[in-house]
Amino acid sequence: MRYSVVLTAPAADDFRRLDGSLKEPVAKQLRKLETAPRLGEHLGNRAGLDLTGYYKLYAARKSIRIVYRILDHEILVEVVAIGRREDLAVYQEALRRLQHRNR
Repeated sequence: MRYSVVLTAPAADDFRRLDGSLKEPVAKQLRKLETAPRLGEHLGNRAGLDLTGYYKLYAARKSIRIVYRILDHEILVEVVAIGRREDLAVYQEALRRLQHRNR
């Protein structure tokens, strides 16, 4: 089964802001999610950041993190954040976006 991979508007902005040399490795990982949505690792609740139900996937020699969730009933992978692997910044941003969206 082939999943559709959709970037939220903020995640699409994240992708556009990436350095040109990073875009292809990230795009390659996103394409992999079409046929292997569970390729990434479960996130859960760590360091006070509850991203239960979301996954992380690395790209560009683990310098970039992709945060996403799988909606099996819609055959969809929704990417919520893409960012450099700097501490927990991309997870914090993903959580902020999710909290803002759920208001």
